[in-house]
Amino acid sequence: MRPLSRFASGLAFMKPVQLVLIAVALVASLGAGYLVMNMSEPPAQVVVQTDNGPAIPTIPTRLVLVAVADVPQGTTLSENNMRFEEWPETGVRPSFVTQKDAPEAIKDFSGAIARSSFFAGEPIRDAKIVRSDSGYLSAILPAGKRAVAIEITASSSAGGFILPNDHVDVIMARQQDGEQNVIITDTILQNIRVLALDQLIEEEEGKKSTVGETVTLELTAEQVEIVAAAQQINRRGLTLALRSVEDAEIEGTSAGRKLLSSGDRKSRGTVRIIRYGKAKEVEPSK
Repeated sequence: MRPLSRFASGLAFMKPVQLVLIAVALVASLGAGYLVMNMSEPPAQVVVQTDNGPAIPTIPTRLVLVAVADVPQGTTLSENNMRFEEWPETGVRPSFVTQKDAPEAIKDFSGAIARSSFFAGEPIRDAKIVRSDSGYLSAILPAGKRAVAIEITASSSAGGFILPNDHVDVIMARQQDGEQNVIITDTILQNIRVLALDQLIEEEEGKKSTVGETVTLELTAEQVEIVAAAQQINRRGLTLALRSVEDAEIEGTSAGRKLLSSGDRKSRGTVRIIRYGKAKEVEPSK
């Protein structure tokens, strides 16, 4: 007898309860097989769309020559205090030095003197430097100006609070002719820039006052003559009055020109002028 016939005849002799159990077992085995097959398959990938927004635009830049650190006035530029840095192209001015236009700028600018101070990261510009082999002070002196030194004391220089780059008024006091007890004062110069105090040409960090023996003023040729005349009239010295930073750009009238129109110029004496680091006495021009 064939196996299938035997199985069919065997089912005929089974009780209904046994048939139900067999059917349940078959269904359970089929379900378990289905679950095993699904678990062995890799899960379907879920694609999630994200909105990253608009792309950030790239800002074009150029390499600009800047100061590495603070460069005080009078400092000699070198490879140690200059470098090229990225600078937004829209902010590059014609006065800036770029690597594209001057690839050898660091070498070319080495040896130049800072006419005024640079802050760290500030672009190096021709207007603020001077390429010169001349004296130290004459290199930072603007064209058409003279450096004249006058003797001072603490009482005649705002108690020692006058520092380089301050602006002052120059005052002359003298006795009235024939009157020993009458003192006349004249403001002979106004809004004069202080170049140096003794050999100090820039305020020292953290030092707000100093007492020197001489102060060097930045004057025009005419103002040099005024100072020479005033020193001849009052040999005890001149007085400097410190001006506020808020009115340093304001220039008023002064009585200095009166000294040039009164008396013989030969009687005005001499004035000390600093050139190439050396001081000498010279007579004002006639």
